[in-house]
Amino acid sequence: MEKMPMTRAGAAALEAELKQLKSVERPAIIQAISEAREHGDLSENAEYHSAKEKQSFIEGRIKELEGVLGRTDVIDPASLSGPVKFGATVKVVDEDTDEEKTWQIVGEYEANIEKGLLNMKSPIARALIGKEEGDSVEVRTPGGDKSYEVLEIRYV
Repeated sequence: MEKMPMTRAGAAALEAELKQLKSVERPAIIQAISEAREHGDLSENAEYHSAKEKQSFIEGRIKELEGVLGRTDVIDPASLSGPVKFGATVKVVDEDTDEEKTWQIVGEYEANIEKGLLNMKSPIARALIGKEEGDSVEVRTPGGDKSYEVLEIRYV
């Protein structure tokens, strides 16, 4: 199986979610199913069906997280340097609007554009990889073509 690069923070977040599901959510849903069974006829028991559906979701998510964490290759960005690559925090300026943005290039399971965590497979990240400070990049996005200049590259 292919290893999936991930930052230490991303792996820790997934491990915390897995721990929460196993130690809190799973026991709670088992208790809810047990209580719903006590209410009688299961064929017409909405609480029971809802709890079983939630249990199915929780078990699926646990399997997914265990699979992802089993294939994870944790990379410490602080040990890297040079042009843009996985783990880099990149400050860019939109050459059309002069708006500055800062993104960290991360793995797909930890990506969150609202938090500035950019999926390494996204068009912007792919365009930035290999670039150095002062370089310009052209990116075709769903919102149209964009031009960015790389202002700063940090590895923290």
